[in-house]
Amino acid sequence: MNKVILCGRLTRDPEVRYSQGAEPMAIARYTLAVDRRRTRSNDPNEQTADFISIVAFGKAGEFAEKYLKKGTKMLITGRIQTGSYTNKDGVKVYTTEVVVEDQEFAESKNSSSNGGNFDYGANSAPAQASAPASNSTPAAAGDGFMNIPDGIEEELPFN
Repeated sequence: MNKVILCGRLTRDPEVRYSQGAEPMAIARYTLAVDRRRTRSNDPNEQTADFISIVAFGKAGEFAEKYLKKGTKMLITGRIQTGSYTNKDGVKVYTTEVVVEDQEFAESKNSSSNGGNFDYGANSAPAQASAPASNSTPAAAGDGFMNIPDGIEEELPFN
């Protein structure tokens, strides 16, 4: 099975081209910065993100052209595709990219308040809203997820 799930931020606006022919198809290419879990190394210069090449065809490419921009946090599912070509110097170049099957926003528009200025090396999480004082409907946190009220953990099916 060839299945990839990635969560990260766009490092630049998507580059979109259209195929030629009777029915032109959108082909969007962009790079996703995906945080890497910290290793045991204490080297502050160690790379903490991987930069993954993404390609989206058809409707997914049109979606990328219309809605995605640098700094947008996305959840991508797809498949790895490898290839090769010979460059103008006669050297064989190997490529690896993720072909999009599904793409979703990973945060609400309001939670990205710094306007796309992200430090891809930072290992920080967004601030969480505090849990409500009463056992009423849980409030949505700043990241779009709902907080679980205190004392309800025993009722959850996944502990």
